Amino acid sequence: MKERKNDSEITIKSFYTEKDIPAAFKNEVPGEFPYTRGVQKDMYRGRLWTMRQYAGFSTAEESNKRYKYLLAHGVMGLSVAFDLPTQIGYDSSHSLAEGEVGKVGVAIDSLEDMEELFRDINLGEISTSMTINSTAFILLAFYVSLAKKQGVDLSQLRGTIQNDILKEYAARGTYIYPPKASMRIITDIFEWCEKALPKWNTISISGYHIREAGSTAVQEIAFTLANGKAYVKAAIDKGLDIDQFGKRLSFFYNAHNNLFEEIAKFRAARSMWAEIMQSLGAKDPKAMMMRFHTQTGGSTLTAQQPMNNISRVAIQTLAAVLGGTQSLHTNGFDEALSLPTETAAGIALRTQQIVAYESGVPDTADPLAGSYYVESLTAEIKSKAYDLIHQIDEMGGSVQAIENGFMQNEIAKSAYTYQQEIEKKEKIIVGVNEFQEISQHQIPVLHVDDNIRQVQMNKLERLRNKRNQQMVKDCLEKIENAARNETNLMPPVIEAAEHLCTLGEIADVLRKVFGEYK
Repeated sequence: MKERKNDSEITIKSFYTEKDIPAAFKNEVPGEFPYTRGVQKDMYRGRLWTMRQYAGFSTAEESNKRYKYLLAHGVMGLSVAFDLPTQIGYDSSHSLAEGEVGKVGVAIDSLEDMEELFRDINLGEISTSMTINSTAFILLAFYVSLAKKQGVDLSQLRGTIQNDILKEYAARGTYIYPPKASMRIITDIFEWCEKALPKWNTISISGYHIREAGSTAVQEIAFTLANGKAYVKAAIDKGLDIDQFGKRLSFFYNAHNNLFEEIAKFRAARSMWAEIMQSLGAKDPKAMMMRFHTQTGGSTLTAQQPMNNISRVAIQTLAAVLGGTQSLHTNGFDEALSLPTETAAGIALRTQQIVAYESGVPDTADPLAGSYYVESLTAEIKSKAYDLIHQIDEMGGSVQAIENGFMQNEIAKSAYTYQQEIEKKEKIIVGVNEFQEISQHQIPVLHVDDNIRQVQMNKLERLRNKRNQQMVKDCLEKIENAARNETNLMPPVIEAAEHLCTLGEIADVLRKVFGEYK
């Protein structure tokens, strides 16, 4: 019989017995170190995961309509997608923004756009996740400024900024500043939020994009946790208390189709992070708990026979919930073709609700604990991921491993191997390399108006004509001085947001001080 392996090159036996369960796992319980079985004793019996839907396209006005639709249909938290110019610090009027405004997310150029994005939505009553990295500090400043205008108590503000720049260098590419400067900005956010936004998650250390770039499940958690170590060490070097900022760290993972590999991956990652934080000096149990958001796998969705993606998303939803996620976003079945339509977003949300209320999966914590296969796979994934982390540690940590090209090369090799297996039909993708259909059903897709850039440019012109230009100049000078004098950047950036400085203007000040990473 041919040997069978999963995507992480772990050999899968034809059956498993009690002998395959590591002795250390046998007495573990949910809610206790090292949290392999979950961070809460009763898990979803006490509270279901937060059901999020990732949305953002076109203008803030259009995205606001989608948010209201999602909230009306049972979404418990919003996740904001930003367009590419916003992600890399360019106003919509910048020449490099042409053709990209509003296409893969919403265009946010100023506080006024943020106001429109959340019009008639009380920021004190929702949790907001923002998928933003190099300009995370600016978008957070806009959000805080809006909360203040709404009269919201900042100590009650809940949400997350992704703010994970290391994976941008390794896998995704929306960076602006060199790594050292980017790490400084991130630790400034940690420091400011510790006092001003005690309920805000200051970083979502992301394996999602590492997996989307072609990594295996083992590489996803190894590189993510190595990056997490780098952020923790940078914060400790800045003088922050690991038991305080450690409670506000969160993670973001991908869920793919191999159900048991994904469940074991989540369990292994949680256990490893508890051990890593303990080794770095954490003593508070809450600082050792890995809390994570999951999104179903965008790269697993197929343009061929797109309705099949509903089944894929359902499997991935089960993997995330059985693995103990704290919040979840489910992709629309049409996302290999376009941004999701309302219909597709609605089905994606209902998929979560069916698992939550009809499947029985949330009735007990970690229902697959004790499975010979799952426990053995958890141990193997953990061992292989630690091997990779030790290699990175020997290089001097994540920043050095990225600068050496180690992470990028490992991901590229895995992506190449995966594609080769598909082309050789060693891996079957239904509807793609097997079970194809000659005729394809037409799926309605969402179209984004090409005039969005002009709409945004008109808004920027009106904003610049009405604001106090001397105040803008003064605010930008304060940001430059803070950057050069090593003082915390968040207070002057928030002041600049409140006085209608644009995202591009704020980002450009720091381009002048820090330079750009090439």
